Amino acid sequence: MAYFRTFKMPKVKSSFFCQSCGYESPKWLGKCPSCGEWNSFVEEVIEKKAQSSIVKSRGNGRSPKPILLSAVEMAEGERIMTPIEEINRVLGGGIVKGSLVLVGGEPGIGKSTLMLQLALLMKDSKILYISGEESPNQIKMRAERVGGHDQCYLLAETSTQNIFKQIEIFEPDLVIVDSIQTMQSAFVDSPPGSISQVRECAGEFLRYAKESGTPVFLIGHITKDGQLAGPKILEHMVDTVLQFEGDRNLLFRILRTSKNRFGSTSELGIFEMAEKGLVEVPNPSEILAGSGMSKGSGSALGATIEGNRPLIIEVQSLVSPATYGTSQRSATGFDQRRLNMLLAVLEKRLKLKFSDQDVFLNIAGGLRIEDTAMDLAVCCSLVSSYLDVEIPEGAVFVGEVGLGGEIRGVSRTDLRIQECAKLGYDQMFIPHSKQKLQESVKGGIKIASETKFADVFKKIFKP
Repeated sequence: MAYFRTFKMPKVKSSFFCQSCGYESPKWLGKCPSCGEWNSFVEEVIEKKAQSSIVKSRGNGRSPKPILLSAVEMAEGERIMTPIEEINRVLGGGIVKGSLVLVGGEPGIGKSTLMLQLALLMKDSKILYISGEESPNQIKMRAERVGGHDQCYLLAETSTQNIFKQIEIFEPDLVIVDSIQTMQSAFVDSPPGSISQVRECAGEFLRYAKESGTPVFLIGHITKDGQLAGPKILEHMVDTVLQFEGDRNLLFRILRTSKNRFGSTSELGIFEMAEKGLVEVPNPSEILAGSGMSKGSGSALGATIEGNRPLIIEVQSLVSPATYGTSQRSATGFDQRRLNMLLAVLEKRLKLKFSDQDVFLNIAGGLRIEDTAMDLAVCCSLVSSYLDVEIPEGAVFVGEVGLGGEIRGVSRTDLRIQECAKLGYDQMFIPHSKQKLQESVKGGIKIASETKFADVFKKIFKP
């Protein structure tokens, strides 16, 4: 009698993931119950393995036992200062040891160039630059353009297991991964760039950063909507999320913080794309405000604050009769809904008819402004273009405009005034306040405290 032994094929385990937020489901769903997106689930094969410790701890003094918070000793040199002051500002005072930083931006905006410059300028540290997109020859060509040194090491590899083997031998002071979407882990049976791969690879680099105390920078792509590609949980895993923004047709780039566990999220760094890479802009007000104010009607200056940095920014408006039946409203760098509100206030309180006018508003320099203190400058710019009257040279406007046409107070007015005095402006329109400004704060600037926009309108356009 013949005996037949049956062998069971190993069952392939698969799961469905939402491409928008990373939600996992055992079956396909039309609508994601987490983020509400439709038709966003993709099936991915998952292979579970017994994961041993991937990284070797370098002995940073951490104890697995619970200890009192008061007994925790702060290590000296908690942050690593970089030669790029704009990066130090955005990170909150330097790179925190053991932190995981995600840098996102559009293709071609300069993410790799910025990270390569950071690696090349840190001459006292051993840097490991891991590239999954470019060959060492391509990186060498860029390094020759921006300038390099001998302490930056390149590793063209996409397998995280091979990467950590080299890291264990090399023991770098800083690791840069370009990019996280190209990395692939053997613990997940999915193609590179998939949600499960991005999440697993980011988790491995997170464990390495926390166990070894080595900071890691991850470069990430963004989607067409401007969001970081991959699961939303990726932003929750990292310590800091940096957004590198700007128009590729313009020279300026902005490094903005959307999440920071070790500092403020309102700081920003400004760079200029030059022939030899990215150059810091230490005083952006001189560039954003333009050279002089004799630019015709529709141009006004406003003082805003990004983080702890005051900026003088030029607001440009163009108001013209609507050629077609429906008037157009367009705002670049400014909230369009707030623009519509300010237009309604001007039409109601000043009897200026904007309903049959095309309105175009632009914040010079490619910045996006959310500070309501720019309302007064926007209103003056709109009225200037509507009446075709030029605003006097050297005037700066600060204030929030309410629905009743009143000018509301804003925070840190003294910093805005000091910035205007440093740049040589001689007149400022600010909200009325009961507190008197000291002469040292004024710096020789003529201050006009107003309560309603109608008063500013009379002084500027009907002297």
